[in-house]
Amino acid sequence: MNTMHRLLKAGDNYLKKMDLEDMAALKFCLLSLGTLMGLSISPRNRKPVGMLAGLLFLGTYVPLMSDFLAEYQRTHEDPEVVFIHEEPSEKEQD
Repeated sequence: MNTMHRLLKAGDNYLKKMDLEDMAALKFCLLSLGTLMGLSISPRNRKPVGMLAGLLFLGTYVPLMSDFLAEYQRTHEDPEVVFIHEEPSEKEQD
């Protein structure tokens, strides 16, 4: 197994162990990195870079939200879905 496959496997395993707070921290970290990178772009290159960033955002946001909304619909329709932070019902405690 080469280094790239090991990195991808480690990333997959780490993502499976992440909770909502870890994911939020990762997103804030990436937001800060993007902001710092954006501050370093020269004024004459800001428009093309901004357009590229906007296209990249739309190209990733739309599929992610589509998947999320499908999952949301599934959890709304499926009464057997167990929520991570949900308190167990009295029936489950017996």
